[in-house]
Amino acid sequence: MPLRRRASAAVAVAIAAALSLAACGASNSSGKEGSGSSAAKDSTSVAQGGKDFGDAVAKTAALGTDAKPGQWPRTIKHAMGSTVIKAQPERVVVLDVGELDNVVSLGVKPVGLAVTEGSPKLPSYLKGQAGDPASVGTINSLDLEAINNLKPDLILGSRLRAADSYDELSKIAPTVFSIRPGFTWKQNYLLNAAALDKTAQAKANLAAYETRAKALGARLGADKPTVSMVRYMPEGKVRLYANDSFIGTILKDVGIPRPKNQDISDLAAEISAENIDQADADYIFTGVYGDPKATDESKAQGNPLWKNLKAVKDGHAHDVPDETWYLGLGVTAADSVLDDLTKYLTA
Repeated sequence: MPLRRRASAAVAVAIAAALSLAACGASNSSGKEGSGSSAAKDSTSVAQGGKDFGDAVAKTAALGTDAKPGQWPRTIKHAMGSTVIKAQPERVVVLDVGELDNVVSLGVKPVGLAVTEGSPKLPSYLKGQAGDPASVGTINSLDLEAINNLKPDLILGSRLRAADSYDELSKIAPTVFSIRPGFTWKQNYLLNAAALDKTAQAKANLAAYETRAKALGARLGADKPTVSMVRYMPEGKVRLYANDSFIGTILKDVGIPRPKNQDISDLAAEISAENIDQADADYIFTGVYGDPKATDESKAQGNPLWKNLKAVKDGHAHDVPDETWYLGLGVTAADSVLDDLTKYLTA
């Protein structure tokens, strides 16, 4: 992935300085940092359509630690190998919104955050809880110098997003990577919690979410409406989100049925604005990644086929916040999605 190489020589010097200053606790602490296999560093295999995509949940669930609560140092097995964390982290940098949601839900205010290009700011649903983390670039263009200057004692990210940066990051601070964000969000949460010694709290939060999801499913009854998930992307892409996505897991937890073209083991199916009739269902929820003007949202919804969809004619097509339904990737966002589903489906 592309990396912002501003003042690369200065970055190298800064990282070297950080190594010498932080040798007692942060940097390269396990002797295994950066020792992952070349396969582990291949982010494409866990992307949509990659050979390891379908196994990501099971493989992430096998990661974590054998350390007991309160035990330090602790060794964390993760997507890039294993990392020793010597003491309770106090300065955490997160490299995606999923990790941000995870740590904030556990009472941790990160010192640094890599935002998404589609929402280049602190998510509004976490404001007031996340503090004021400094920018460390975006998920696809990390600013290594900024990360180093924050003097973190833990960096949380994923192999999919930042495999190419792992070796450099692990020289700055202990770095723990999940396999990928998205439909693995529950397993990622437990992995992040293990690094923070907050596993019990994470399990309790997940249990509370799952109780709410089952209660909503029971309230909707046996004859639940079908739900179609439509997201407008840049460059004319229109995605119908499927089962192996963050929102797909939430709908499955509630027991909400999907149209056949979305009831598949994949992240999403892609259609064109001209084929928007393929998005039909009892309810349609739409999100937009980034600037709506850079997408085909207006073209798709100006199509006569859109106006003839069952959900549209019944008044059951709703715009939803992209930052929670698609970008949230954590338990706080999942709870917000349940709030929205309850509002729309039980009205």
